[in-house]
Amino acid sequence: MRLSSLAVIISAALAAQAQAATIFPLDRATILAGSYFDVKVEFDQEIKPEDVNISVNGQPLQDTLKGDYQFIAQENGTPASTVWLRNVAIKEAGDYTLSVSEGDKESKVSWSVFASPQEQKAKNIIFFVGDGMSVANRTGARILSKGVYEGKANGRLAMDQMPYMAMIGTSSQDTIASDSANTMSAYLTGHKSAVNAMGVYLSRSEDNLDHPRQEPLGLLVRRVPGMKFGVVSDAEVEDATPGAMVAQTRRRGDKDKIVGMFYNAQPDVLLGGGSAYFLPQTTPGSKRKDDTDFIQKFTDAGYQVVTNNSELTSIGADTTKLLGLFNTGNMDGVYDRRFAKNEVTAKFPDQPDLTTMTQTALDVLSKDNEQGFVLVVESARIDKDSHPLDWERSFMNTIMLDQSIAIAQEFAEKNPDTMIVVTADHTHGIGIIGTVDDEKEGEMRDKVGTYDEAGYPNYTDADGDGYPDDLNVSKRLAVFYNNFPDHYETYRPKLDGVFVPAVKNENGQYAANEQYKDAPGAQLRIGNLPKDADSGVHAVDDVILTAQGPGAENYHGYMENTDSFKVITDALALSNRLQDESSQIPEDSVDFTPPSSKAAQ
Repeated sequence: MRLSSLAVIISAALAAQAQAATIFPLDRATILAGSYFDVKVEFDQEIKPEDVNISVNGQPLQDTLKGDYQFIAQENGTPASTVWLRNVAIKEAGDYTLSVSEGDKESKVSWSVFASPQEQKAKNIIFFVGDGMSVANRTGARILSKGVYEGKANGRLAMDQMPYMAMIGTSSQDTIASDSANTMSAYLTGHKSAVNAMGVYLSRSEDNLDHPRQEPLGLLVRRVPGMKFGVVSDAEVEDATPGAMVAQTRRRGDKDKIVGMFYNAQPDVLLGGGSAYFLPQTTPGSKRKDDTDFIQKFTDAGYQVVTNNSELTSIGADTTKLLGLFNTGNMDGVYDRRFAKNEVTAKFPDQPDLTTMTQTALDVLSKDNEQGFVLVVESARIDKDSHPLDWERSFMNTIMLDQSIAIAQEFAEKNPDTMIVVTADHTHGIGIIGTVDDEKEGEMRDKVGTYDEAGYPNYTDADGDGYPDDLNVSKRLAVFYNNFPDHYETYRPKLDGVFVPAVKNENGQYAANEQYKDAPGAQLRIGNLPKDADSGVHAVDDVILTAQGPGAENYHGYMENTDSFKVITDALALSNRLQDESSQIPEDSVDFTPPSSKAAQ
């Protein structure tokens, strides 16, 4: 090592030791002018306020940023102090540097505050998320739905026909490999967050609800008079991706609280699964730990509540507030629900398609609406079926997502002031490498054809519904995940139910599920993940985003997921339309104010 390089390292190490504090929002944060956020400064030791200088662009903090100031001498009962400034909103665009000095120590972060342009390009935003949707999902859905022959696809997916495209980075505040909570939160707040967190930065606070808050898009829309928003998902509506529209919590598992956050935000449309978190604990099947009946509260607030497809498709034309909960947990995927009609869906046999929920949401949101809307639609089953390596179900749900996108495109043809965005929150490690041909001789692995031996699969779609008539054809796609637990590779679709690749053994480790051991030609694959993993995991790969409509031209090249927030808010001219406080928060809203914050008021 050269001496000059060593000197640089030593200098950097000394600089690191001289850091005064950890500051939130983080360095390089981009912030919508007028949006609310919390400033938190964490010191590693107990300090006295008079010994610390906190400034913004050289001026004292409290002279420049208005908010609820709080000094905590010993946070979490430890000798480490914290300064909070809660509910801050910077209305002037520009570059801001927050500096903290204490003795000879100093820390600083820089933020870029951006204002929306004066011209509003888009009235409506429809934001589709294929949870975990990878390139292979798009390719596989196209092959299964449209076919491919002599090197060319026989047709295009709806998402293929969108003119603008970008590669999106998904890493989070704390790790390169992210989950749905913080990635969706990044899309909807413009701030990075941490794994399992939504609408907050990860700090050292012990209370899940007391981390530095960011303002998600659902709450911002609520500050625009007359504007509406809706959320549609085939997961539990309080799950990470749909929940990120309103949630501000360190833990995505706070599902009972996220239901309360939805209630406070009063979405105009909320459709999906997850009724167990709406029901009081006295109701069989409830997952709440209190007696709050949120279905009753939504009903009292004027919502029409529906619980199955028949009810959903029978709502009145005058419906303006709609809550649909079609499963106590996640909804079932399209293959089991529409085609297999197996035991998977026996408990809830009348669940709507994502297409039906999308169309209904558009009908309700667009009715007599001059101010526009934001609709988030998630196909969660793409991810939930990829985790157990069940690519056939994941691809079928990708087709269902694409048909929902086609419905949105029909809406946009009649309403050209609508931007449509299609993206994923993260990817899975999945690839299509050829075909599996039952006519080939040998063991199952010998039936895998690659390169010129792959040829083309023989799926058909005789009824023209966009789905293959049979998944278990004699020559089918060869699709493999690149990360997995121990499991038996059967080279065939699991028609009776979602694949369960591994089960916990007597040592508490996950081993191959012997339910599939005797499938003809099944091959044991030794996992490449730690033995506490029961399924595949997310990949760090970029996701593909496609878009159309006014403002969508700003999607291009490589972008962070937080950059998408700026494209959307620019298109809506959102910062120019915000009121300081929402007039639509219900009087009986749920209080999520952290105890330490209350003490400061």
